[in-house]
Formats: sequence, C-alpha cells, structure tokens
Amino acid sequence: MALDDGDLCDRYERLHPGAVADSLDALGYERRTLSSEIGPLTTDTRMAGLAFPIRGHPDRRTDYEANIERFLRMLGDAPEHGVVAYETNDDTAAHLGELSTTALAAGGCRGAVIDGGVRDARFVLEQGFPVFSRYRTPADAPPRWRLDEWDVPARVGGVEVRPGDVLVGDVDGVVCVPQDVAEDVLERAEAKAGTEDEIREAVREGTDPLDAYHEFGTF
Repeated sequence: MALDDGDLCDRYERLHPGAVADSLDALGYERRTLSSEIGPLTTDTRMAGLAFPIRGHPDRRTDYEANIERFLRMLGDAPEHGVVAYETNDDTAAHLGELSTTALAAGGCRGAVIDGGVRDARFVLEQGFPVFSRYRTPADAPPRWRLDEWDVPARVGGVEVRPGDVLVGDVDGVVCVPQDVAEDVLERAEAKAGTEDEIREAVREGTDPLDAYHEFGTF
C-alpha cells in the first residue's frame, strides 16, 4: 500500500541524508547528492519534501510586472508537502526572500533548495522555514532574473530533479530520491539507520570497530 505524501515526507525527515545516499548507492543511484556548495541557513535545519522544480535565467531586460506575476503564480501553485527547487543559472540575485517563504509555508510547503541566492535570511530564520542555498545577497531577483517555468524537470546542484522526487536535507547537504524508488529507498534507509544505532551502542560499550563491522556488515 502506497504511503500518502505526508507520511512519506515525515518518515524521510526523521532520517539523515547519509543513510538515504547510502541506500541510493546500493540501488545503483550514485549521483543523487546535490553540490556541496548548497547548504542550509543553520546547522540544525532539517527538511524532506516532494520536489517542485523551478527554472529561470538572468535577464536584466525582463518586464518587471510580468515577471513578478509569474513569481506569484508559481508560489500559488507550489503544492502541500512540496520543496521548491530552483535551477537559476545565476550567481548574482536572491531568488527567494521572506515574503516568498511566508507564502510557501502558508501553503504547506516544507522547504526550499536554491542553486542560487536567498535574502532576508534573518526573517527566514525567525520563521523556521528550511532553506538551502548557494549564497546570500540583498539583490532582488525580479528586476534581474527571469522566472521561466515551474513544475518541470530542472538541474539543481548538478542533479536532475523531477517533480515528485523526494528532497532530503540537513547540515550535511541535500540528496534527491527519484520518485519511482522513493518507498524502497525509505525502507532501506530506515533499516540502515536502525543498524547504525546498534553499531553505535556496541562501539560505545567497547566493541572493536573492525569486529563491529564483521558483526553487522556495515560501519
């Protein structure tokens, strides 16, 4: 029986991305970790949700009013349990700010992953909305970056992210789980996390690390 979106995301959020990445490796998905340049605003940030990819490009000549309307339509379309994931092709603008995170949170979104910039970080931190980005800047996006399309495949942090994929992140970074293996990866990652708990306890009680590896088959 398939899990509903909320349960799936809640269970992923209880995991650390390392266990998820290891489980993807075991299934042959070895390039699903986003660039290490993309990180959280705080070390205690945790996030898991369904990818809602967004694509755009730098454009100083974009029509501001038409562009801001695209931004607002995109925010309204972002789904419950979604994580907005930006392919920006940019290194100058802030593609997300506090008013946008307020709208996303009100719609039930669970976070944002930006291969680009964020601003209003202090206010976003006060909200507690999970944001992962490559940099911070006060330069607003609509006058200098055109939002092209959303809810389409995008390349974020060097990884193809498709609508409905699961994005899982914490201080270690972000991993993307393809939608069609999301439940299999979840079960494997939960089992691995349980085994790691047993290994941790055994080592704390004095078991030699190599002996623990031989006993549990992993470390």
